[in-house]
Amino acid sequence: MPGDFTHIDENGSARMVDVGAKRETVRAAVASGTISITREIYDLLTAGGMPKGDVLAAARLAGIMATKKTSDLIPLCHPLFIEHSSVDLTVRENPPSVEAVCTVRLTGKTGVEMEALTGVSVALLTVYDMCKAVDKGMVIGDIRLNRKSGGKSGDYRAPSAEEDR
Repeated sequence: MPGDFTHIDENGSARMVDVGAKRETVRAAVASGTISITREIYDLLTAGGMPKGDVLAAARLAGIMATKKTSDLIPLCHPLFIEHSSVDLTVRENPPSVEAVCTVRLTGKTGVEMEALTGVSVALLTVYDMCKAVDKGMVIGDIRLNRKSGGKSGDYRAPSAEEDR
């Protein structure tokens, strides 16, 4: 049974998958998530008045940096040479929230789904960190892979992923 799992060796121990024989392909992933915020935080964000500064700029940078550090955080992820990473943040009024969308792309032997998911997660955690002085009741959620392309498993699109992601 352990041999049926790619991250478990014949002795049942965790292992990193050997991607040496795989061919390089262009691989991309898009992930998204949201953080619910109060009306007060919404008003401060849209007016540029958060006490800690530009929340969205800090969150964008943190998310991009996180995509490059995913293998340091997730034990069996391969270190990757990321060719493109972006984080887009949108402040929504109803209900008050911030949506993060992370896109990651490279040419390589393994996919970038975990990097996109990590980028979204860290971007949203940064929004929380920078806004927690105003309200600690924010809720991070709906983190998901929207789509991915490339590799042996081919393309994937989440059943309800919006077309603009």
